[in-house]
Amino acid sequence: MSEVKKKSKKRRIFDIIQIGNKDDIISRSFDWFIVAVIILNILTVFLMTFEELSGLSTLFNIIETVTVLVFCVEYALRIWTADLLYPNKSRLAARLKFLRSFDGIVDLLTILPFFFLSGFIVFRMLRVVRIFHLFRVNAHYDSFHVITSVLTEKRNQIISSVFIIIVLMLASSLGIYSAEHEAQPEAFRNAFSGIWWSVSTLLTVGYGDIYPVTVIGKIMAICIAFLGVGVVAIPTGIISAGFVEHYTKNQHSDVRFSDINEVGEVLVEKGNKLCGKTVGEISTLYNMRIIVILRAEDMIVPMVDTVIRIKDILVVKSENIVK
Repeated sequence: MSEVKKKSKKRRIFDIIQIGNKDDIISRSFDWFIVAVIILNILTVFLMTFEELSGLSTLFNIIETVTVLVFCVEYALRIWTADLLYPNKSRLAARLKFLRSFDGIVDLLTILPFFFLSGFIVFRMLRVVRIFHLFRVNAHYDSFHVITSVLTEKRNQIISSVFIIIVLMLASSLGIYSAEHEAQPEAFRNAFSGIWWSVSTLLTVGYGDIYPVTVIGKIMAICIAFLGVGVVAIPTGIISAGFVEHYTKNQHSDVRFSDINEVGEVLVEKGNKLCGKTVGEISTLYNMRIIVILRAEDMIVPMVDTVIRIKDILVVKSENIVK
């Protein structure tokens, strides 16, 4: 096989196993196949816990073996095509980056428990990671991508609100310990004993298994309960505002190619059909001329073989109006 044919075959495999290419029927079918395999694997692991179904253990083991082999093949193919996923890196560096990425770690932890199932309990617990494999598949589609985009954009505000919750949790646990230790030495043995109470109170769960009996403790509980309502509302409000901003931005930036009469901008996000394509391919498929590419702080003059990346801003002009 010539080098050109080998690269062409590798590119085709890469396009198929990449998630979110809605225009490629084979790639989309592969996505659904992987989803079906993951669900079958998780369902099998779930059913294996029932003693009533112990007679089907051989069937369950066969299904798990076959599905894990599918995961292994997919994992190997993703490592093999990693240099196409990270075209600016060398082959070894690209594969190492994939192995360290979220997708690479999820793939590895998906197959690892099968080979070490009879070993440490931690490997058996890693079976749960297979559920996150579904998240990885769904993350490249619009519904789940909205959530991940909002969480990414608002991560600093969310981290700040979580930090406030942690500070209040520690302060309330120390306070309740000081107020209740003498009255309830068994319930509040130390400051760490108050953390469970502070978490359930701050997060407005209120299990009621540990509660203050002193006057000072009750007053403190009232104040913390009020603070908890506000503290929980902070990240909720941040995320809700993020969703509103995201949908508003999409409504204003949702420009169809045929609607671009003169010059317009197109933001390339994860899952966008332009991502990963070259300037020449876009010009041929969509009859559009890319004037300039804004990438981070750089302004790139587009060449025919320039590959479009996530977060690129394309200044485009429809060729239909060119006289």
